Amino acid sequence: MHYLILTVSLLFLALTSQGVDPALYFEVDTPQGRFVIKLYDETPLHRDNFRRLLEEGFYDGTTFHRVIRGFMIQGGDPNSLDDDPYNDGAGDLGYTIDAEIVPHLIHKRGAIAAARTGDAVNPERGSNGSQFYIVQGRTFDDLTLDRVEQQIRQMTGDVEFAFSDTARAVYRDIGGAPNLDGQYTVFGEVVEGMDVVDSLAAADTPRSTGRQVDPQLIDRPFESIPMTVRPLPDYVE
Repeated sequence: MHYLILTVSLLFLALTSQGVDPALYFEVDTPQGRFVIKLYDETPLHRDNFRRLLEEGFYDGTTFHRVIRGFMIQGGDPNSLDDDPYNDGAGDLGYTIDAEIVPHLIHKRGAIAAARTGDAVNPERGSNGSQFYIVQGRTFDDLTLDRVEQQIRQMTGDVEFAFSDTARAVYRDIGGAPNLDGQYTVFGEVVEGMDVVDSLAAADTPRSTGRQVDPQLIDRPFESIPMTVRPLPDYVE
């Protein structure tokens, strides 16, 4: 199947011309409880795309189809609505969103970022139109962060990449997934209910239980984790 790839500039113009209200706070309900997310104004293309999908009811019933303890949970794939577990993670909406990689928006614990295909086929690092992940992560010491910096420089070709003092403090004290910085668009964060995200990340999967399965299913939870997303226009942190 051939998909029409829309440029983000056209998508953004379409959204603004329709008067889309870029609400910032949303409630995500799951079988394990609810949590609240905030979207960033610094990434308006991703913010407005999420809002448009929400108004269409897109995310309701989609699942967190990929769960890796100590790393992240991933969801929002339209393919997760069907009965074929093998196509989860491969779905898209026929367009990508231009990367909005902002240096100070890092992969801290609770960060929300857009999934994407790899650099080999996606050198511009454009984001999937709907799939996102939430970082659970872990803490890192400075020596490990030094090594991660070197890895990111090699992977991105940015020889000057370095974690700021603030980012280092966050990764040491709060945790996250620093190895993803500079490569994926972080467009929001969990502001309430991170304990629910931890519960979701603890879901049993073939990887976490040591069961032998097809590699395509290694991070798929044994019990489905559907979500329902609603705007919270009056929410105050």
